[in-house]
Amino acid sequence: MAQNVKNQLIDIIKKRSFSVGKEIKLASGRSSSFYFNMKPTMMDPEGAWLISELILGAIEDMDIDYVGGLEMGAVPIAASVTAVSYERENSVKAFFIRKKTKEHGTQKLIEGLTDDESLRGKNVVIVEDVTTTGGSSLQAVEAVRAEGAKVACVLTIVDREEGAMETFHAAGVPFTALLSASDFK
Repeated sequence: MAQNVKNQLIDIIKKRSFSVGKEIKLASGRSSSFYFNMKPTMMDPEGAWLISELILGAIEDMDIDYVGGLEMGAVPIAASVTAVSYERENSVKAFFIRKKTKEHGTQKLIEGLTDDESLRGKNVVIVEDVTTTGGSSLQAVEAVRAEGAKVACVLTIVDREEGAMETFHAAGVPFTALLSASDFK
């Protein structure tokens, strides 16, 4: 089933989220002639479900309490994963990390938790839509570790294969990619 789900997801990403040709600047600061804009896939009912199924399959043996990551990319991922997990034996909750602390209201950096909930001692998976060097996800790892969470792994939908694996290995953080740039060449 997992390979079928992966193949379906690749097809949707090719139609909705992948482009080649025009030079574009990435969040890492690098330029590339191919680009993944995962929002159209993550906001598509079938795309969101396929992503969630693959993530839940990848973490099913990890005893995970929460999934989340940096805004904006991780928000739709975490929301769909927690919703799809509801009917499973081991459901997971979700959170997201602001790029900077909110300046009004509760002034929180990490959102999605009630006042009596905490990430302290919880097992979390950091999720990301596309990973290039891993810098954004490392920020998320640092933020949840500062809250006392244990990071089980960083999990990305697409690894651009441009250094993230090495970055996470050097930081001692397990890294999993559902798909890689090679799947689209």
